Amino acid sequence: MIPFRIGYGYDVHALAEGLTLTLGGVKIPHDKGCVAHSDGDVLIHALCDALLGAAALGDIGMHFPDTSQEFAGIDSRILLRRTVALLGERGYRVGNADCTISLQRPRLRPHIDAMRALLAADMGIDVECVSVKATTTEHLGFEGREEGVSASAAVLIVAAEG
Repeated sequence: MIPFRIGYGYDVHALAEGLTLTLGGVKIPHDKGCVAHSDGDVLIHALCDALLGAAALGDIGMHFPDTSQEFAGIDSRILLRRTVALLGERGYRVGNADCTISLQRPRLRPHIDAMRALLAADMGIDVECVSVKATTTEHLGFEGREEGVSASAAVLIVAAEG
């Protein structure tokens, strides 16, 4: 078994008026939300992809397909916990995660600490091992035009101790 592995994930969702915006498990007050089969939590989806990729287990769509009614409207935190359980079955645990959300508005700084706490709890790690950053694209691209939101995540997984 390799003692540690690194993974990277990226996800994008369109934004539409009247939907709920959930990022990192936190409901963010906003006039737009993510268009998605699940709750559309782009941050958790990128994080799941990074974790699955680190363990060479495919991607989120392979494990939780958007063609399945089982996952329609599902809370993405459930998907994250299931992903962490898959890692555990293969002898790995999460070491740390570094995540970035790209969104023109709303400002996310007031919600970052809550996101970190929820993600850490779901991954079974200390909150100090979870970084969440937010950036705008200075009104450039689909994020800047407020048509969508993207997120990326880099993770380290380590061999679980005996």
